[in-house]
Amino acid sequence: MYFNACGLLECSGTSILDILGSSFLLLKARLIVENVHLHILPSMNPDGFALRRRGNAHNIDLNRDFPDQFFPVNDDMSTRQPETRAIMEWMREIHFSASASLHGGALVANYPWDGTEDRRKNYYGCPDDNTFRFMATIYSHSHHNMSLSKEFPGGITNGASWYPIYGGMQDWNYIHAGCFELTLEISDNKWPNANELPTLWQYNKKSLLNLVASVIKTGVHGRIFSSDSGRPIPGIIAIKGINYTVNAGRRFADYHRLLAPRERYEVLATMPGYKSKSTSIWLGETAVNADFILDPEVITKVHNACDCGSGSKKRLGNVWEVHSLIYIFLVCTLAFVCVLLKRKMRSNISSNRQLTKRSLRV
Repeated sequence: MYFNACGLLECSGTSILDILGSSFLLLKARLIVENVHLHILPSMNPDGFALRRRGNAHNIDLNRDFPDQFFPVNDDMSTRQPETRAIMEWMREIHFSASASLHGGALVANYPWDGTEDRRKNYYGCPDDNTFRFMATIYSHSHHNMSLSKEFPGGITNGASWYPIYGGMQDWNYIHAGCFELTLEISDNKWPNANELPTLWQYNKKSLLNLVASVIKTGVHGRIFSSDSGRPIPGIIAIKGINYTVNAGRRFADYHRLLAPRERYEVLATMPGYKSKSTSIWLGETAVNADFILDPEVITKVHNACDCGSGSKKRLGNVWEVHSLIYIFLVCTLAFVCVLLKRKMRSNISSNRQLTKRSLRV
């Protein structure tokens, strides 16, 4: 997981690290330290923050510079801003499960989608709408007063129902990086004074820790293995009824699928060249661990054994013909052995009957 403070709370990164380091014996802090790889980006736009404006050094709004799912904003990687390119490469390399960007100018937890297909301002939820609402609610209700908002019921909002934007980082992270991101507006004052930062930290400290802990305490987590070699394989995790997939890690094949609790889910693991497997789970208040062991497809084994190309159908047919002859020979041999065993068993049964009679007591 990572936090992007966007320059609003320059002390927030240090404060989070301090509390995790000095409070290791606290249950929640220890849970995070032992189970989470936490990355903190003090500011995505240091030049803009120094100039007290949204735009970077080129006066480009970075939160409108990402590829957009509905309208092509900037599909040319060469013309994308260096900060945007760096974030995109970082997200793809680290393979984050969740993230949060801290903004100023309002007090609300914002979740996808941030835009709509028709550019109209209305509620437009993503496939994991329930999970995002759950995550946003955790932050809002752990905050000093965010959940008391009169403008935003419960202190949370769908981005498109608030004001649609296109080219934002939140939606891109979810679609292209497999990362569940919230945009956290943590202060009505977009440019708070330095003496206000300690108060802002106190108001948000519990929310930040609870949000990180929720990544571990909820959802379904596990690894994917191959049954023939026992090695981890980087498969794909899907949830029935939700049009979204999560990729397992390339090295350890670990996956972390965030899901809203108090629901039943059917979890499906797939991998090209392997038979898919699924399991039904009830997700209560704690996370579920589910490891999958996938069996290779038989056709894949034969294909690899004969080193056949995709166009070598004749060679593959010859292999199957040889395998069929071997199969017939084995069946005939087995039938002959069965006949011999049957005769032997009859002889033994006859002897056993005589022995049994001898052992009876009246």
